[in-house]
Formats: sequence, structure tokens, C-alpha cells
Amino acid sequence: MADPLLYLEVAVAAPITKTLTYLPPANCGIELLPGMRLLVPLGGRQVTGYLLAFLDKPETKPARIKRATDILDQTPFFPAEMVPFYRWIADYYHYPIGEVIRGALPGGLTQQSGRLLVLTEKGKSTLSRIDPENHPVWLEKLLSTGTIPGGATRKIWRKPKEQRLLKEWQDQGLVEIQETITSDSVGIKTETCVTLTDSAEEKSRSKLKLSEQKTLDLILELAAQNAGPIPRRDLTRIYSGARQALKSLAAKGLVTLIEQAIYRDPFDEAPTRVPEPLQLTGEQEKALAEIIPAIEQNKFTPFLLHGVTGSGKTEIYAQATSTALQEGGSVLIMVPEIALATHLEGYFFSRFGDQVALLHSGLSKGERYDQWLRMMRGEAKVAIGARSAVFAPLKNIRLIIVDEEHDGAYKQEDGLRYQGRDLAVLRASLEEAPVILGSATPSVISFQHAMSGKYHLLNLKKRIEERPMPEVKVIDLKGIATVSGRPPLFSPELINALKENLANGEQSLIFLNRRGYASLMLCQDCGQPVQCRDCQVSLTLHQGRQELICHYCGYTIKSATVCSGCNSFRLIPIGFGTERLEAELVHLFPKARIARLDRDTTTNRRNFISILKAVHQQEVDILIGTQIITKGHHFPNVTLVGIVWADAGLGLPDYKSGERTFQLLCQATGRAGRGEKPGRVILQTHHPSHHSIITAQAHDYRALFDRELTLREKLNYPPFSRLVNLRIEGDQENTVKNFALTLSQIAKKKSGKFTTVLGPAPAPLARLRGQHRWQLLLKGNNISELRALTLYLMQNPPVKAGSGQVKLSVDVDPENML
Repeated sequence: MADPLLYLEVAVAAPITKTLTYLPPANCGIELLPGMRLLVPLGGRQVTGYLLAFLDKPETKPARIKRATDILDQTPFFPAEMVPFYRWIADYYHYPIGEVIRGALPGGLTQQSGRLLVLTEKGKSTLSRIDPENHPVWLEKLLSTGTIPGGATRKIWRKPKEQRLLKEWQDQGLVEIQETITSDSVGIKTETCVTLTDSAEEKSRSKLKLSEQKTLDLILELAAQNAGPIPRRDLTRIYSGARQALKSLAAKGLVTLIEQAIYRDPFDEAPTRVPEPLQLTGEQEKALAEIIPAIEQNKFTPFLLHGVTGSGKTEIYAQATSTALQEGGSVLIMVPEIALATHLEGYFFSRFGDQVALLHSGLSKGERYDQWLRMMRGEAKVAIGARSAVFAPLKNIRLIIVDEEHDGAYKQEDGLRYQGRDLAVLRASLEEAPVILGSATPSVISFQHAMSGKYHLLNLKKRIEERPMPEVKVIDLKGIATVSGRPPLFSPELINALKENLANGEQSLIFLNRRGYASLMLCQDCGQPVQCRDCQVSLTLHQGRQELICHYCGYTIKSATVCSGCNSFRLIPIGFGTERLEAELVHLFPKARIARLDRDTTTNRRNFISILKAVHQQEVDILIGTQIITKGHHFPNVTLVGIVWADAGLGLPDYKSGERTFQLLCQATGRAGRGEKPGRVILQTHHPSHHSIITAQAHDYRALFDRELTLREKLNYPPFSRLVNLRIEGDQENTVKNFALTLSQIAKKKSGKFTTVLGPAPAPLARLRGQHRWQLLLKGNNISELRALTLYLMQNPPVKAGSGQVKLSVDVDPENML
């Protein structure tokens, strides 16, 4: 047990930036360890706290230090080695450390006090007589249930008028406010099991009831088949009278009823199984020859594995993982989305079996909790998951892998806005382990790190078995006749290619490069979108306002009638979705088996796996989808990829739009020709001369990188600068706007010579969930100066942010500006 005179450094699950100091709980009979959860007093309530460290000399005066109320766990919930990781995240992203930890842990593990509103007997008779037109809306629920839980009570308490009413009713004895402590909403799941006692065979059965004899015979029969306790549900499934009979058998000492933990297994259906190991190519062997020594030496080494689609990056991951496990370590494998976690789990489960754990939002709370405990206990040594898997409680990490490292999905877009890829590199450095960042189309920032020597570059330039890259044919949509003023969805070339594939019994993918939410104005003659005069990003069309707005600097025009590139008057709004594509394909090919893979059709993991299996088993002729179909999937019989509208990403209000478009197009084209038959791609575009289209057609990443780097250096965008986006939200538009304008004035006054303040401007999603949204962009190449300005603005807002009128949030290294 910890010395009772020691002080505890605790991060509380509340919006408080600093850690707090507490004394250990009274009569503490458990050894306190970093990583444990505590119940601690905070103001007038009780909240969950996370023990980070022990202190000899607290900063607070000892007389003012409160004692922790209780210990919530027998053992730590996260390794002590992760505390520096949490501290760094809180500091860099300007986020309360307790909230960082709460978000890292499985959901449902936050206990806190609350107010329960209880109706008294006197109140029931008195308040039921109030005229319904005069009573508050929540009174009806109180009268029907007798209580209102803490969350709803807090909302009532925030309204001054209703707070006064509650106080009046309290004084009259009509209602009571009771303090409660919420319990964890997740934990170890148990089931009732049955074991025979030693006296079960000795006692005479003649004294047993028929139902008891039948149940006992059933227990003996099942016990002969399987050793260990028998689940009660197995007995009641066979004989419905077993439940009642077991109670009497237990009372007579013939059986014992025990509660046994149930493991909630997320590996219900894995779509692929891969033999071990696969024969390596020369390029793969060369890459592994550099990675394995770093694993064996437990040395932090960041590798950028740049391999074309189909070059065998996954097999390198698997064999590197095998080495790390042989060295007695654990491995963290990150993917940008659940779709890829599902793809990789079969691959790795077939190699490493029960050592594999899953961590992503597709799991239930209970499944995630059980996976977390398996890692904490050291039972699982390979964690596969999306961005939140960076918090996996693995011990002795010897390797971290970030697949598709370029993907924007690694950035969390609300709450703690962290970049999972960057945190993976940070964690590898803290663990002194190598990290592999893999991609066919690396981010410009990562490739620049490789060029500067910060990362070690590993190249896989050829596909497995030297299969050719697919031939890409670009179709200029400007030359195709429009229908009702809009271009057709499918060019004659793409329709003919689909017909050929159907006739040959080969599969096709139809990819819609749709990112974002809004329309843009596009020139039908030259393909150029209407752009900001200062920022060189596309203006976003807001239908409600009938305005085109730059969401970086705020530049606005009411309408655009003439293209600035070619002076054409033929400007049209663009925007459509996968459902329309599906309807059109059903009309064109009524006998084809068509499936759609997007967020609407894959609401759960089972649906997603079902569609993937259908494609693998060649039960689908044409698969339609968005980005989800481009990421890592291996469909050997797909020989045609149709890219309906390659320009969609180019029109987004984002300096990365060219890079992202290239990445998506290359990932999409990479799905074709991965089997024995060669592949081809039909790429439809209004802008065939754009460098992203030209380089994607040629599979030329280096040309794209050189062009993007030149543009960003000229405009001082990352990697030549750092960005911080400050977002202001509230329910009153004028209040939000005035706050943003004043914040901008303060920022410009306080900014140093290395920092530029852009805006403020309405956010692209100017109103979301009833909240008006504005933003202010800080751009600078001096990290210390940029951080100091951000911290000053967060600590000295024009009015108190978070007061209910305005919310101010910070996004460090924003991935997009929506």
C-alpha cells in the first residue's frame, strides 16, 4: 500500500486543464498504483479521477488538500508507462488531461455524482392537480415515474425560472433532490453455471422430485461431454423446468451455482484467411532486412514504406509482427477505418490466433471492455484497430504499424482532435520501438520527412509476381453531350467497358470520389472550379445564402457567371451520390448483380462482411462505393474500375485537395488487376489537364509530390508551416460572429512576426445541429510562437467561452476546415 503521507496526482474526468492533488482514501486497504481510477471530490460533487503519480511535496497547501473518496478498481486500467503519453497529448492539443484519459479508456467507465429529482407522496397529490397549461413540460414525466434522473435534472437546474420553482417545491416538501453516484455502465459479463458437489452421487435419488432427477441426469450427461462448469442456459435450453429444479438441488447440496465470466468475442466472422508465410519478393526481403534489426534492438526508427498497390505491404507487416512477438514484445497495428480492420483481422488472426485483439468503434461497449482487459493482462499482444487503437494498453511494444498512413480518417474531428498517425510515431518514440508508416500514396508531409532523413524510406516499386499496373484511360466529360444541362453519369466508354466485363464474367468497381458535403460551381468548358482570389481553394456554394464563400479567409461573392480561367459563361453546380449511380446502373444493366458499399449500406460490421464475402465469392458483378472500397481490399477477379467523377475532391475548400484527389484515384485504380488477369481503369473528369489527374493516370507519385511541395512552399502551407483552427459555435448568429471578429482582432494584435491570422469566416458547415459556426485560422512556421498565441487566445477569450452562449474549440494541425 502507498505511504498514507504521500499525495496523489490525479487527473479528473472534467474540463480542467491541470491535474489535482488528493490524499489517499481513508482506511485504504488496497495498494495504490498509477493507472487506477478513484472517486474524488470536486467542488460539491464526486467525479472519477485517474491516478497518475505520487507526490512528496504538493504545490497546494496541505491544509486545503481533500482526501479521495474511494478506489474504483483493484488493478490499474492503463499502464503507468502511458502517463507521459497522456501528458504530451493534453499539452499539445490544448485539452484537459482527464478528458484525454476518459476518451482513451473503454466507454462506460466514468462514475460521478448526480442529482435525482424525487416526487414525494405530498407532491404526488398536490402537483397532480395543477393545470396542465401552467406546469413545466417535465412535470408529466415526474408524475408518471416518480423520479427524473441526474442528466435531465441538470438541464432543469440550468434554467433560472425552473430552478426557483424547484426550490419552492423543495421547501414545501413536494419534491426532494437526492445525491447519487452513477455506476459503471460496462464491466465483466457473467453467467450462472452449475457444478456437481461430491455428495451428488451419494444421496438417494428416490427422495428427489421428477424435475430434479431429470435435471440431475442432464447435468451428468453434459458433464461427461465437457469438463468444467455447465452454463445454466444450456440446461434450460434443453429442459425448461431446469431453472426451478436447480434452486432446489442447490438447497439440498447436490449442485453449486456459481457466476462465471463470459468473454464477448468480436471475432464472429473473419472474411479472409491467409496461409503462413507467403514467399517474399526481393523488394520485400530488402525492406524487412532494414526493419527487423530495429525490432531486435528495440530502437525507435520511423520507416516510411512506400509500396504501389498490390506490392505486398501487408505481408511485410505480418512477418515484422512475427519477429516482434518472438522477441517477447507486443505490436500495435492501426488502420484508418473499421473497414480495413475487418480486412486485416482475418489476415492476422490466421497467423497469430488468440494473440490478436480488436479495438474500434464497431465493437460493443462490452466487447471493447473485454479486449482492453485481455491486453492489460498480457493475453493479447497484437492490437488491430482504427485511430483510437493508439491508446491500446499494450505493454513492451516492439513495433507499431500505421497502414494507409496518408488517410485523413486518422484525424479525430470532434472532442479531442488528435492525429492518430502522429500519436503513433510519438508513442513509438516513447516506447523506443520502430514504427512503419505504409502507403502507396504517402502524405506529402511524411514523404518530405523521408526526403529530409527524418524517416527511413523503404520502396516497393513492383506488384507481386510483377503484375502490371492497370492501364488508365482518361475521359474528358467536357466533350460529352449534357442531359438537362448536366453531364451524364456514365460515358459511352465506361458503359461499353462494363458490358464487356459482364460478358466475360469479370467483376467491376464503380467509384464515386465524393468527399465533403456541399456543391461547387464548375466550368463546363475548361473544368476549373470557381476559386478564391487569395487562397487558391475552391469556393463553396451555400444554397441557403446563394453565396460562394472561401472557408479559409472569408472572401465571398454573391454569384459567379463567368469563368475566370477561360471566360466561359457555362458554369454549373455539381454534386450527386451513390444511390443515383446504383439506380442508373440497374436501369442500364437490369440482369447484373449490383451491390453498394458505403456508410449507408454498412451500418454494422455484419453487413459490411456480408457484402465483402459476396464480392469474394463472385456473387456480385458490379460493386459501387465511395472511399470505403478503395482501401486495402484485394478482389482478384476485379478487372475494371470506373471512376465516375474524378474532380469531386478537387473542388473542396482545402489546400490538400490535389493531394487527396491523387491519393483516392491511385487507391481506386489499385483495385484493378490484382489477380491473374490485367486490369483497366476508366477515369471520367472535367479537368484532364489537372496535375492530380495526370499523375494518377501515370501512377507517378513523385511527380505529384514535387508539384504539391512547390505549391505549398509558395503559399506557406504545411510542411512549411503549422496550422491551428479556432472554431466558435453558439445558438445566436450575431453573438458568434461578434465573438469571432473580436477574437480575430486580439489574435492579430498579439501575433508575432512568424504567425499569420486568416479570417474570421463562417465555417463551411455554417450551421450544424442548431449551432452557428465561425472559424479563425492561425498559420505560422515558429511552433513555439504559434502555440503561445493559441494558449493566450484560449485563456483570454473576448467573453467567457463555454458559458452557454459561445463555445471556443481548438484544432491543432487541422485535417479539414468543415
